[in-house]
Formats: sequence, C-alpha cells, structure tokens
Amino acid sequence: MQYRELGKTGLRVSEIGLGSWGIGGTWWGGPQDENSRPAIIRAMELGINFLDTALVYGDGHSERLIGSILKETKQPAYVATKVPPKDYHWPPDNPNILKTFPVKWVKECVDKSLKNLQLEQVDLLQYHVWHKDWASQDEWKEAKEKLKAEGKILFFGLSLNDHDPDCGVDAVATGEIDCVQVIYNIFDQSPEQNLFPACRKHETGVIARCPLDESGLTGKLTSKTTFAEGDFRGRYFKGKRLTETVDRAEKLKFLVRDDVRSIAQGALKFVLSPPAVSTTIPGMRRSEHVEENVRASGGSPLSEDVLEELKKHAWPRNFYGG
Repeated sequence: MQYRELGKTGLRVSEIGLGSWGIGGTWWGGPQDENSRPAIIRAMELGINFLDTALVYGDGHSERLIGSILKETKQPAYVATKVPPKDYHWPPDNPNILKTFPVKWVKECVDKSLKNLQLEQVDLLQYHVWHKDWASQDEWKEAKEKLKAEGKILFFGLSLNDHDPDCGVDAVATGEIDCVQVIYNIFDQSPEQNLFPACRKHETGVIARCPLDESGLTGKLTSKTTFAEGDFRGRYFKGKRLTETVDRAEKLKFLVRDDVRSIAQGALKFVLSPPAVSTTIPGMRRSEHVEENVRASGGSPLSEDVLEELKKHAWPRNFYGG
C-alpha cells in the first residue's frame, strides 16, 4: 500500500481508503455485517488506514460497526465522518447556512458520531453537503473552531454535492478547509478543471469518492444484471442507463494490461493519477473487493498516452437525480 499526504494536515493516508456507505445498509438492501466486518478487518490488514463514514449511513450503523472493529482490533486508522444537513436536503437549496448547519446541530451530531465510533476525537469531520454561498458566512468557521478547541475533531472538510465540484472552490480559497470530498472517476473528470488546481494552490486534501461509479466502472455489470430489493442501484441504473453504462465500460478493456488486472483497477489508477488526489474511497463490502482494489495501489502508473485516451471517455450526467 502506498501513502500520501492529506493536504496540509500532516496525516499520511493510504491512497486506497474505505468508503462505508454500503456498509451502513440503507439504500443497499440492508446491512450485511457477516461480509462487511471481515472486509473492514482485511482492509486494515492490507494497509488501508483511512476509513470514511457518516452519521446517516444506516442511521449510525456504519459508524457503530467501524467503532466496534477499531476497539476489537486496536488497529490504528484515521476516521472521517460527516454531519448531515439539518433539513436533510441533498443537495442544499437554502443559501443561509443557519438553516442547514446551525452550530448546535453540528455539535449534537458530532457527539452522536463519537459515541457510535467509541472515540473521543474524530480525525476529519465533513459537512455532508455544501452550498457555494456558504463560503462567505461565518457559522461553519465558528463550529469548526469550537469543535477543535473541545478536542472533538482534528481537521475539518466538506463533502461536495454530486457532480458539482465547483460549489467548493470559493470555500477552498479561504484557506480554512483542510480537505474536500468529491465525485471523481473516468466518467466524471470535471474536478480537474477548477477544484483540483484550487486544492493544490491552498494545500487542501482531496478524497475522491465514487471512483467506480457505483459499480459502473468495475467491468462486472452486464445488460442482464439485477439488483436486490432495496439496493439503490436498481434506480441508479434504471431504464437504458444500465446498457449504456455496460457499453461504455466495455470500451475501457484496453486498460487491462501489464499489472492492471481488471477495469476496476485501471479505474482506480486513473483516479490516483492527479497529484491533487490524496486518497480514494471505493465501497468494499466484501473481502474479495478489498483484495482486488488494494492491488491498484503501487505498481506502474497509467501512462500519459492512456490518460489522454481516457479523456475521451468522460460522460457528464447525474444518475443520482432520479
């Protein structure tokens, strides 16, 4: 496993981290702890030291599972979690941050997360949504400073809205954001335009989420793939979306060569190619997912010719929108 600096935080995090939305179970057909628990343990055995979760993942289930494993194994790991918007609007539609992240709400949520995680301090706290107008407002700075002073958080960041990396550029420019989390993959390359340069300039860490496009970039879906009841991917890939995604993934088979054994590994190497990216957090609910994804770390990077070719495979769209 290779490690990178998380912006200016001084933390050295595994370039493959673990995303735990699916582990929470909500939107994924229910929790499967019998698979998720060994997957998390195996991830840490293989050098993954960055675990990303959120209070809303399974109404705290993801946090509680991670907390119990950390207590049981005593394995050191950096933990990032997220505060949900008080009005539960994804994405936010109110330009007044007090309606979404009042300081009292933020502190209450942090206390719940710390209890779930069985920790006294979380390494990185993120707001789970962001509105561009909030960058000039002071409430988030007040909450950040109070929580740091109380020793409940070490660093502060933002989880940017789906397919909207530019909503965080002004906040990054304040120099007060330690880290941003953003969708970045072969299909959505938009953070390269404005967000990544801003993060490099201000030494802001970058967590790349959805590197495999909710399994669309694994190369394992077919036009006949079905999803379990309650698995949100049934909606994400509804109608003609599944067939078109499979067709586009098929065109990425040229990635499989040399030490790249699968489209998924090639997709992860793509995400790790920009120097702005600190870590990426594929969801890994099974140990076999962990084994495959970890192999994307290290080895030869994708060549400049391959990266240039992958620019042609960008596919702007938003399947989260309905």
